[in-house]
Amino acid sequence: MKKILTRREMMWRSAGAIAGLTLAGKLAFAEPNSPPELVGRGFKIGACDWTLGRQADPAVFEIAKKVGIDGVQISFNTAKREVHLQKPEIQKIYLESAKKNGMQISSMAIGELNNIPLKGDDPRAEQWVSESVDACQAMGIKAVLIAFFGRGDLVGDEKGTAVIVEKLKKIAPKAEKAGVYLAVESMLSAEQHLDIIKRVGSPAIKVYYDVANSQSKGYDICKEIRLLGGQIAEFHAKDNDDLYGKGTINFENVRKAMDDIGYRGWIVMEGSKMPLGLEESNRYDAEYLRKIFPPKV
Repeated sequence: MKKILTRREMMWRSAGAIAGLTLAGKLAFAEPNSPPELVGRGFKIGACDWTLGRQADPAVFEIAKKVGIDGVQISFNTAKREVHLQKPEIQKIYLESAKKNGMQISSMAIGELNNIPLKGDDPRAEQWVSESVDACQAMGIKAVLIAFFGRGDLVGDEKGTAVIVEKLKKIAPKAEKAGVYLAVESMLSAEQHLDIIKRVGSPAIKVYYDVANSQSKGYDICKEIRLLGGQIAEFHAKDNDDLYGKGTINFENVRKAMDDIGYRGWIVMEGSKMPLGLEESNRYDAEYLRKIFPPKV
């Protein structure tokens, strides 16, 4: 029987055709939170390399495979390895290790910015952010987490925020051209993150949203997710109190908020509690998340 399409279905099909033409034209940017009808449905579960106990180590994909997840968020560098993923030969090793273990790379992260902050005077910080764009482009990664914790904390620091806005303005055009998102993760509120995005004025600037960080600051997680909407590049799943589902983060409500903004993509575990040991705790958390964020919806 021939199906009669509703007006809504016809609109989505037309949008899908337009999206296909856009992709065919190799447009650098496609919104990460486009409606599921356009980009497919479901979620992927990942973990930070430091959560898996293998920071800046390509062997992390072997652990990820044992845990049963889809991929890993990899560290751009560390204090001991300042020059790491800048090297093409290291990039190649990561890509080969990921392929060998059937894993993907969800995103990149520059955690060392917590020690050598982008808001500071050390030129290495700005250089790392710029070089991370090159590394992401070479490795086919679409987002890099720009960290603002520790020495880089922006809470109550208007001067520091103004500095990072200017520095991001300088790097954003390069990121735009490369099709890479610079995803800001900090303890600021959704409104403050949106202010930074507005002031930089580039589609390359997004937010890396961590549910536990926001809860620890007393923010309404689901309200923030809905407010940020398509400005969220990727999510960290975390619970500061216990294994997922046993702590204080209501992941079912988080999923509802994600549905409301049309988010389908990576949920990256950044575990802080490992009562069952590293591998078993990560496996437990991943299995719990799969029930709420399945690969197909």
